[in-house]
Amino acid sequence: MHRVLLPFEFFEPTTVNEVLELLDGEKTKVLAGGLDLVLDSRLRKIGLNKVISLQKIPDLDYVKYDPENGLSFGAMATMRQIEQFPAVKKKWQSLYEGIHTIVSVQTKIMGTAVGNICVGTPVSDIAPPLFTLGAKVKIIGKNGEKTVPIESFFVDLGKTILEPHEIVTEISVPEQATGTGSAFMKLGKTAEDIAKINVAVTVNLKDGICQKAKIALGAVAATPIRATEAEEAVKGLELDDRCIEKAAEAAAERVKPITDVRSTAQYRKEMVKVLVRDSFKLAIARASE
Repeated sequence: MHRVLLPFEFFEPTTVNEVLELLDGEKTKVLAGGLDLVLDSRLRKIGLNKVISLQKIPDLDYVKYDPENGLSFGAMATMRQIEQFPAVKKKWQSLYEGIHTIVSVQTKIMGTAVGNICVGTPVSDIAPPLFTLGAKVKIIGKNGEKTVPIESFFVDLGKTILEPHEIVTEISVPEQATGTGSAFMKLGKTAEDIAKINVAVTVNLKDGICQKAKIALGAVAATPIRATEAEEAVKGLELDDRCIEKAAEAAAERVKPITDVRSTAQYRKEMVKVLVRDSFKLAIARASE
């Protein structure tokens, strides 16, 4: 049931330092795109005393690329900006595909990639690609600044390592080595629905041998996860059909899906094998180009 928003204080600071000064507790929320914040507040999933908008802070809506440092985007960069940035589709294919599978253009124009990560949802279509691409999250708080691997950012369902006095200002993705390819695939009830399962795979090949593989899975545990056992199973090997099938089975053993209105746990586990296998083959083809 949709309800009206309850009263709260609204602030529009013009610097990050002003934001940090305003942060003072669990019922103070930071607004970027606001897709989840507004809905959750209407449904009374969260309580709001204070909302701090980032929209008037300059220089947080950037998407940048350079060969040394790779890709970076700020807290106010929309999913649509990242999707349409030319280097993303060329160099970070799985990230492009993760955003591209979100069919609502309105959602991508309004919603930010950083906001999508900060919600802490296990069904994020952006988190698994970032897991396999080696992304890092820049966090600024009253106690200083730190940068952490994105895998350590998620803690539990709807929870991240962010403290009440901290915000994320940037996500960075390193340049991918020669011979690297990535792919993302998603299974949903409908094209518009959130994922039953999503999978991202990144592989690096040299002379047809797998130097490194990363596999990330969404909607199969309380947070997005890496399938590290499956990754180790293919390292140093030629990625033929038998090897890929072995990795897909190892990935399925890693997951702990639930049964809900979208799917059963058993079906999700079986489909992990299919999506990992198909994503591997596409990533290998791209790495070989």
